[in-house]
Amino acid sequence: MTVAEGNGPVNALDAALRKALTAHFPELEHIRLSDYKVRILTPQDATGAVTRVMIETADADGAVWSTVGVSTNIIDASYNALHDSLTYKLWRAGRRA
Repeated sequence: MTVAEGNGPVNALDAALRKALTAHFPELEHIRLSDYKVRILTPQDATGAVTRVMIETADADGAVWSTVGVSTNIIDASYNALHDSLTYKLWRAGRRA
């Protein structure tokens, strides 16, 4: 279990994931989240609405990619997008996540 602090729950989640994974996957140290977008897909469902999170990530080599997470829970949607972003970086580096 790893914990981290951040400017809000999504930033803390990103920091905790990096803290847990960077020792094993140093490639992740040099990426940054360059954009974070949230869209409510089913506004008629009010607080139970389906949320889509899109994250844009960039690395030190200039590569940029986007990943998406969807859930009725914004933290879960954010985690899914973050996880996919980190997994994609590792795949591009020839590593197995």
